[in-house]
Amino acid sequence: MVLVERDEILRQLDLLLADCTAGNGRVVLVDGPVGTGKTELVRYCGARATESGVTVRGATCARAEHVLPLGVVGQLLRGLPARDGGAGPACAGSEGAADPDAARGTDTPCDEAAQDGCRGREARADGVGRAARIAELLDAGAAIAGRLGSDPDRELAQIHQELTLLILDLSKRGPVLLCIDDVQYADVPSLHFLLHLVRRLGSARIAVLLAGDLASHPLDLSFRAELVRAPEFRSLRVGPLSPAGARDLIAVTAADAAMSAAATSPASVAVAGAPQPDPYQVTGGNPLLLTALARGDRGLGQPDPEVFGLALLSCLHRGEPVAVQVARALAVLETPAPDGAVPPDTATLAGMIGADVPGVTRALDAMNAAGLLDDGRFRHGVARDVVLDDLTTPERTDLHRRAARLRHQQGAQAVTVAAHLVEGNGVQPPWGTGALVEAAEQALLDGRPERAAACLRLAARSAVGERERAAIRARLTHAEWQTSPAAAARHLSPLVSAAHAGLLEQRTNAALVRQLLWHGRSAEAEELLARMRAAAQGRPDEAAAEVHDLEVWLATVHPPLARRRRGPAAGSAVPAAPAADSWLRSAALLADAVAAGGHRTGREPGPTVLSNTAAAGAPVGSGPVGADRAESVLRDLHLARADPWAGEVATLSLLLLTRAPRMDAAVAWCERFLADPDLEDQTTRATVMAVRGALALEQGDLAVAADHARAALRRLPAKAWGVAIGLPLGTLVLAATRTGDLEEAARQLVQTVPEEMVASRYGLDYLHARGHYHLAANHAHAALADFLACGDLIRGWGLDAAALVPWRIGAAEAWLRLGNVDQARQLAQEQLGRPGATRVRGLALRLLAAASPPGRRLQPLTESLELLETTGDRLGQAYVLADLSRVHDHLDQRRRARLLLRRALHIATMCGARPLAQELLAISGDGRAVVGLGVDQEMITGLTDSERRVASLAVMGYTNREIALRLYVTPSTVEQHLTRVYRKLNVKRRQDLPADLWTDATRTG
Repeated sequence: MVLVERDEILRQLDLLLADCTAGNGRVVLVDGPVGTGKTELVRYCGARATESGVTVRGATCARAEHVLPLGVVGQLLRGLPARDGGAGPACAGSEGAADPDAARGTDTPCDEAAQDGCRGREARADGVGRAARIAELLDAGAAIAGRLGSDPDRELAQIHQELTLLILDLSKRGPVLLCIDDVQYADVPSLHFLLHLVRRLGSARIAVLLAGDLASHPLDLSFRAELVRAPEFRSLRVGPLSPAGARDLIAVTAADAAMSAAATSPASVAVAGAPQPDPYQVTGGNPLLLTALARGDRGLGQPDPEVFGLALLSCLHRGEPVAVQVARALAVLETPAPDGAVPPDTATLAGMIGADVPGVTRALDAMNAAGLLDDGRFRHGVARDVVLDDLTTPERTDLHRRAARLRHQQGAQAVTVAAHLVEGNGVQPPWGTGALVEAAEQALLDGRPERAAACLRLAARSAVGERERAAIRARLTHAEWQTSPAAAARHLSPLVSAAHAGLLEQRTNAALVRQLLWHGRSAEAEELLARMRAAAQGRPDEAAAEVHDLEVWLATVHPPLARRRRGPAAGSAVPAAPAADSWLRSAALLADAVAAGGHRTGREPGPTVLSNTAAAGAPVGSGPVGADRAESVLRDLHLARADPWAGEVATLSLLLLTRAPRMDAAVAWCERFLADPDLEDQTTRATVMAVRGALALEQGDLAVAADHARAALRRLPAKAWGVAIGLPLGTLVLAATRTGDLEEAARQLVQTVPEEMVASRYGLDYLHARGHYHLAANHAHAALADFLACGDLIRGWGLDAAALVPWRIGAAEAWLRLGNVDQARQLAQEQLGRPGATRVRGLALRLLAAASPPGRRLQPLTESLELLETTGDRLGQAYVLADLSRVHDHLDQRRRARLLLRRALHIATMCGARPLAQELLAISGDGRAVVGLGVDQEMITGLTDSERRVASLAVMGYTNREIALRLYVTPSTVEQHLTRVYRKLNVKRRQDLPADLWTDATRTG
């Protein structure tokens, strides 16, 4: 460990050694929290003393050895070195001489070399004798102390005296430094010996260096009181580093670690740009933790759990046992605690671990002083996790259960209590069950379905009574549904049984019907519907209102199960009840608006509450059910996370926006949902992905459509989609077909889909996509069968006004392939005679033109192009432009035909429609449709840069809104620029813009 901000203490230690050498005995106590470098200071002092020729004797105390009498003294004195002396030859009179008696009888003195040898043998003999005597004294003293306890007697005092004399004798030959680390754990007899020694230091060349954490484990009171009175005593306080010191220590340690790592593994580099934690904030300035933080830094912006964690655990376990228990209790209490929560008080901690409040207070103070905690809280999540990992599973479970009980008694929030119950995997009814259910509802509102499911699973195990258990299981089904409808399906059979037993509420039954139909279990859903209808018969309450709303929803989404209605606007009005499910009512109203094609302006099928912010029981006919109200629902959708109808409301709202038409708004809402990091409802997220893919398909963005469809299928496996798989699968098949990847489309079509899918609106997407695949594969009869099947289903359900899929357009194209122009014209005219989306009308006009004589095609194609430009369907524009090119070529307007062909080719290429692009390339290759006159460059040169940019993007096929977004101007500005461009180039509309702007278009795009 690098010693930083310890200059004054190091100076005092150097002074200690200087006084010792000069014959001034000293005692120094280095006191400070754990991990602040006391041991490193002891090592520094010992190394400096050794360099100066001082005899150093050291001892390290441990809590486990506190019961060993004179254990510390034994570490200091056992193996004490012999006297200094040479090892020369034996001299007369020395022990070991050949004839000692003769030697003693002569007056002949020894020579100098012989005297040195004599002294050496005397030293060795003296050392052996001293070692044996020390061992004898220590054994005797330990026996006496063990018999007497902490009270010394005369015999033990004599042993202390003799051991002290041995040390004093040693100091006569040279200075002696006695170092005792972690002195707070020294045994009491050893402390009495130290006092005996300190009282006799005087002018002895002896220094005693003590180091320990006396705040967490105070020394024996009598020892400390007498030690402080000694004139030779001095106390030094060491603590955590300052923020500047922390940065300095990190810099030095990290540089050393980097050099070492480069020498052993040069390829190891840190992650560039990783956010680095504030070292002081993480460690509180504790040098041991700072060193671990620097050495364990992998450039990941987080403390390394292994290196940093071991250092933290070392600090904890070197303290008192109660400190470890307090740290564990804190870690458990912080696990579910929200950010900014007040740290638990000492009484709570003491109750969790069964300790006394003063002991817990002392442990908290010690950990705060050491920098392990910051005002009673862990400084970093890694520190908390390391402490939790140090617990065994039974210990962790037990602490969480204790925490739950204490938090409940203190009146904590249900979320906090439930989090401990879940971690403890145990519950004590009735208060535990209630807390779990309340916490689950809050988690659902917060968009945390997995957390809600964990609470509800535990609550279901402890529920009392069948009705309560059934209600909890229903909520659990909704929570699990948000993450995996396939996993939630295991609850459906028990819930159906509970519903028939009358254990579920009517609104719960309604949600159960939707879940059964999602999984294609229509027979069970029909039985449950019959029971609900019978129960609601003649009851003007919320139950009847909910059954009515369910009927309206069924008529659009699962029509075969709904009671027949006379038309989209029919249906018996049921008074709204205050307790009715407002989100089911929203789903019913939106579904009815979709059935009307998004144009309902008359009376609605009953009083409505389209959002939780609207007044309950709003008057019927107060406004149209359309795009505005759909967006209102989407804005409030976060309030419906706890409602089983939230996902259906989102899907119907987005579908209604596309029929309005408000394609841009629908796309924006999809992107907003998908970008929401708090949306953990995987089922809704996958559904929105599928809807986003369908929207991209209508805009001609084939690659985007395929990507979102694949993402939706990855988010939920095929089994989890149930009958709704028709939506993403249909989008993927149609996108692959239009890009020319018929093999991919065929692979998707061979997937097994639920048979009941065709009895829902999702089956229409699948059949429509399959029809276009057959059309692209030159199987016109099979394609016609699929399109007509769509039509039969839609008309049989009474949903022809909804325009759920443009089946007449596909059927007309199939009839044209089969050469039946009359049938194609009839279907196109039939489609044009019905109210519908602008895009569908544009497609119908193209098919009408194709079924008309060449001389009558220009007008419907021109109108079709304008409609498709309005809706942003680029692929549709490409097809119409290609048809217009052929018409102008037939009229010998070669220049115009060439321009239109190039525009069609560019848009088809941009959309990724390879079959159309290849067809157009083939046309341009025969030389007929591309031959034309040169463009008057002088006219184009007269355009300003702004006008040229706008005109070039218009040539590319971008709408005014899209041009405005790309150039960061307003749509009004775009219109003004185009007006000036038309005037300068002497054209009337964008279709007449010169082809030579194409070069600018490519560069601008």
